[in-house]
Amino acid sequence: MTAARNRVISELKHRIALLEGNAGKRSGCLAFGVPEIDAVLPGGGLAYGAIHEFAGGGAGTVDGAAAALCVAGIAARTRGQVLWCLTRPDLFFPALMQAGLHPDRVIFAEADREQDVLESMEEGLSYGGLGAVVGEVVRLPMVASRRLQLAAEKTGTMGLVVRRWRRQVEASDFGQPTASTTRWRVSVLPSEELPVPGVGRPRWLLELMRVKAGECAEFIVRACDATGRIHLSAGPADRADQAHGSKRRIIA
Repeated sequence: MTAARNRVISELKHRIALLEGNAGKRSGCLAFGVPEIDAVLPGGGLAYGAIHEFAGGGAGTVDGAAAALCVAGIAARTRGQVLWCLTRPDLFFPALMQAGLHPDRVIFAEADREQDVLESMEEGLSYGGLGAVVGEVVRLPMVASRRLQLAAEKTGTMGLVVRRWRRQVEASDFGQPTASTTRWRVSVLPSEELPVPGVGRPRWLLELMRVKAGECAEFIVRACDATGRIHLSAGPADRADQAHGSKRRIIA
């Protein structure tokens, strides 16, 4: 009861600050809550006031569905409304809810051009009263990424970029430099095995491909649960990897 009361009080204080126009700059990080992942991120999580990139890998390179769900889970754990900017309105709302992000929290900004998406993101980041700003783009030029990063730093709002390509060949653009603080790739893996016939929980290969002041890493994860969280799993596969000296970690 005490923890629930403290959360309610914290949320009320946050809303009052927004109404008074003095919410202040949010700082710190949003931890994954998994020591193995948070340990490789400076500050122990995804930094507020920064831009983070996510893209699909493998068979999901073009549709970016796993990357979008991963981002939805992260956005779900922020406080406040989430601005989602896109040119293709093909998000599946029940899937967002499964990742912990209720559609009632999402403000969708549909645009005809990617330039408009980037401008909407910059406006949302500059506003400072949102939990997170998400944008789906094919390309993220260095100049545009710097503008987004500066806007995020100004207000402390987290920016999440989902890179979605129309063709496989366009995915090579993901190797171009940007001002993003972290860059991730999310690839779909076979779901976990069950002791009975059926489909187990979805799994991803989560690759941290770039991080400022840190090192790259990769993890096998289960898809976000209904709260947008992932949890540590010490299953047989984890012990097998450790026995063979693998650097890959098994996360659930």
